[in-house]
Amino acid sequence: MKESLMDVICCPLDKAALELDIDDADDAEVLAGTLTCTECGETYPIEDGIPNLLPPDMREEAAA
Repeated sequence: MKESLMDVICCPLDKAALELDIDDADDAEVLAGTLTCTECGETYPIEDGIPNLLPPDMREEAAA
């Protein structure tokens, strides 16, 4: 995920801003980390450079 995406994405639940916490990155992209909503506190994982912005209840169903 490119950090510039932060200007566009928001929390899918309440449309609030997201805060980026980077665990692993290369020169141009965030490879692993977490996006946290500044309002509701929900967290969304970034894995292999892909942010998973599914709401929590849908995330668990999709993994099954």
